[in-house]
Amino acid sequence: MKIKRIAAVMLSLALLCGLTAACGGSSSKNSGDAVYYLNFKPEQDKDWQTLAKLYTEETGVKVDVITAASGQYETTLKSEMAKSEAPTLFQVNGPVGLASWKDYCYDLSGSKLYGELSSDEFVLKDGGAVLGVAYVIETYGIICNKDLLGKAGYTTDDIKNFSDLKAVAEDITSRSGELGFSAFTSAGMDSSSDWRFKTHLASMPVYYEYKADGIISSPAIKGTYLDNYKMIWDLYINNSTTSPNLLGTKTGDDAVAEFITKKGVFYQNGTWAYGDVAKLGDDNLGMLPIYIGVTGEESQGLCTGTENFWCVNKNAPEEAIAATLDFMYWCVTSDAGVSAMCNDMGFVIPFKSNLPASNPLVNIANGYVAGGYVPVSWAFTTMPSEAWKNDLGSALTSYAAGTGDWDSVKAAFTDGWAKEYNLVNN
Repeated sequence: MKIKRIAAVMLSLALLCGLTAACGGSSSKNSGDAVYYLNFKPEQDKDWQTLAKLYTEETGVKVDVITAASGQYETTLKSEMAKSEAPTLFQVNGPVGLASWKDYCYDLSGSKLYGELSSDEFVLKDGGAVLGVAYVIETYGIICNKDLLGKAGYTTDDIKNFSDLKAVAEDITSRSGELGFSAFTSAGMDSSSDWRFKTHLASMPVYYEYKADGIISSPAIKGTYLDNYKMIWDLYINNSTTSPNLLGTKTGDDAVAEFITKKGVFYQNGTWAYGDVAKLGDDNLGMLPIYIGVTGEESQGLCTGTENFWCVNKNAPEEAIAATLDFMYWCVTSDAGVSAMCNDMGFVIPFKSNLPASNPLVNIANGYVAGGYVPVSWAFTTMPSEAWKNDLGSALTSYAAGTGDWDSVKAAFTDGWAKEYNLVNN
């Protein structure tokens, strides 16, 4: 009888395992050996979903990809990390982001993934620990429709500095009625678009101030190049498809629509936006540096760097950490993973397996480097906080609408920087 009772108990346990998938393979991110990736990039959501499904089919390991809404990654990460089934794989945007999350980051220095990097410059370290590994190198600038530019009587070779860009843009504006298009697409300040200006464009005066002072970060910004920031912002908002006082409601989708329907020649964005603009045809796509009127900018290239560093949640179960490390390694070494990242997502990946680019915007960026132009490094990864960016964005929007002045933008930039740096670091 005792043997029968034991057999009955074992049978019950087996049935329970079969019903709940609690034994053996996992079926959701609640399981100990599953991967939960909180993705930063909405534009690559479908690609990551497809890749996750492929990995699960190949290995039996469940990979759940949740994508944060544009501009909401930090808020989403904080919310998800507070849950019992927290992300096993997440990202930080650089040194500032790492400062907030380093207590959650697994040391990747002994991982196979770390060994696949093409350079040690693509990591975030805390002492000897490797807490973040970049998974994509990207470039941004002013994407342009070469066909429209030609109809206005110009080529990209006619634009070598801010004075040239200003002359071309203002000439197009003066003839926009007869041409049927504007110089710039809308500089929308909706949350889906404002990062292009409160972060990426704002990086330009920071980069040049750092360069002049021989530093790579600072607890305070002097604002040496804020007049230059004003020059390029004024050019954007006064020579576009949209009245400046309407920019607060304009979205990223609006700018894309304006560009691909040939309503604007210039569109500030990066190599990651190729999928949005590809329908214009590769031969029609050009890319210019963001000129802001700094002496010697004729030798300036495009803005190249990364704010995308993978981090593994060290507080996840050991099996989940191991599964996550395996997934990351597969992404950058397997034929399917590398093809998805380099071809489908259009990434330049900082790993030994990187493939030649099929993205023409990437090839334009490579052409600038080959031509000896100096890439502009991403200074925005040193910006003190998301609150600083939001305050700057609000000041820019008010200035454009005519309800605020440029002094308020300067104050948000300089006084706000020091204030937020102290809040974050003290």
